[in-house]
Amino acid sequence: MLLHSPPSIPSVPDETARVARAAFPKGSPYLTLRDALGPMFANEDFGDLYAKRGQPGYPPWRLALVLLLQFREGLSDRQAAEAVRARIDWKYLLGLELTNAGFDHSVLSEFRSRLLAGSGEERLLKRVLDACRTQGLLKARGRQRTDSTHVLAAVRELNRLELVGETLRAALNAIATVAPAWLRTLAPPVWYERYSRRIEDFRLPKTPAGRETLAGEIGDDGYRLLAMLDAPGAPPGLASLPAIEALRTVWRRHFEMSSDPDAPPGSGRARLRPVSGRGSEDRLESPYDTDARYRSKNGKGWTGYMVHLSETCDDDTPHLIVHADTTAANVHEAMRTASIHAALAAKQTAPAIHLVDSAYISAAHLVAARETFAIDLVGPPRENLSWQQRQDGSFRAGDFQIDWEANRATCPRGKESQSWRAYQDEAGDPYIKIRFNPADCRVCEARAQCTRATGKGWGRNLRLRPRAEHEALVAARTRTEMDSERPLYALRQGVEGTLSQAVRVFGLRRARYRGAPKVHLQHVAIAAALNLDRIAAWLQGRPLAPARRSRFAALAA
Repeated sequence: MLLHSPPSIPSVPDETARVARAAFPKGSPYLTLRDALGPMFANEDFGDLYAKRGQPGYPPWRLALVLLLQFREGLSDRQAAEAVRARIDWKYLLGLELTNAGFDHSVLSEFRSRLLAGSGEERLLKRVLDACRTQGLLKARGRQRTDSTHVLAAVRELNRLELVGETLRAALNAIATVAPAWLRTLAPPVWYERYSRRIEDFRLPKTPAGRETLAGEIGDDGYRLLAMLDAPGAPPGLASLPAIEALRTVWRRHFEMSSDPDAPPGSGRARLRPVSGRGSEDRLESPYDTDARYRSKNGKGWTGYMVHLSETCDDDTPHLIVHADTTAANVHEAMRTASIHAALAAKQTAPAIHLVDSAYISAAHLVAARETFAIDLVGPPRENLSWQQRQDGSFRAGDFQIDWEANRATCPRGKESQSWRAYQDEAGDPYIKIRFNPADCRVCEARAQCTRATGKGWGRNLRLRPRAEHEALVAARTRTEMDSERPLYALRQGVEGTLSQAVRVFGLRRARYRGAPKVHLQHVAIAAALNLDRIAAWLQGRPLAPARRSRFAALAA
């Protein structure tokens, strides 16, 4: 389809405006948004996603708005298309005539596919933020806060036996779609009995021996299928199918060949590897969403993703989501701090003060945020777990005087260090190791407060980060103990309410789609839809979540 657009976005038809205002005499969020911000999108925002020749498509500026309204109200594609036809407030926001019949629901799925193919999902949030910036609702270089929550993948939880069986079944289904004749000539009859239905529909063996036997049979079948795909006569392109790549990954992770290479197929050549930890990069949890990963955090385990939301928190503007970041569940928060800052800077929405919890903070993050992005990263650093830090009266690393120019440290008892050397850890990060003279430590009266090292040649050692990181970390820890700074960090807690609203009202907890790109599109659309809700509330002067008040409590007024 080509993009056929009128020279300008049409205004709201007179009859639509008259009926809408009669239907909503006290106002409506959608009427308020159209009157204050206009349509927010333009066809030119999505022009590169459409062909230059072909049948005219439905105006993408309207589809973008419908997509946001769909996520705001938790509607399916069919329900959203029906709302375009039937609801007067939607017609007002979209600028449609009362008699407009809308579009077929499949157009929404096609529009999402265009956004994903052209990496255009971020435009949904960007254009809403641009409209807010024009109206003075988004302040430059203000305060922001970030936090994350878990997202459940749109797949069924599988145990290990179910995973390998379902992965092989998914691979056979994919081949049957592309090369049915080739598969029909090579598939043994037992495969039709074993993989004709979902693995959870079968009655699996209850004994460990029976499960082990079935796992060996499935493993043999998988190795046999992979050998068929690698044979010279296999149809081209089958080996590159996503389901086949998933099969190779799962078999590499869970199976190994027995020591008898001459054993015939089906005689137990394949066996399960010893159980290893979940959550690693090569550990697939489902053949239907190969991007989802397992993670356990604070006693909660799930398969899916993590979403990080960053929102403004200035007092004189609405609290708007400026960035949504989606990762696999096994990606730690600390791995996303720099990426979030880079994304905010690229959008020209980088804050002056960024409030986060300890999961996002390290010494390197504090320095990089300040030097690269001019961001004051505020939050409690992770605790020092040394025994000196936990025991009162002990000499902590902060009690030592560090002379960076002279490469020397002085202990609380006035003794100077014996050596100062730079090293790198296993990850390649630099650190400094400072040693004190064992002779000084052995005779020191405060030895029990300083070190528990035993042996003739051992004294107190310090391990410090490079100077910039060390000083940033010390300053951050000092900052968290200052009473004057506590009100600032207390603002961070507000983002937890945002996450709660996004989960309870906008369906953030569960992925609608499979695959990281589609899940990220969902999160960006939810962020933009949540902004629409907050902008309307701000413009109408009403609270986002009015406090419930009983009739008895109202009598006091």
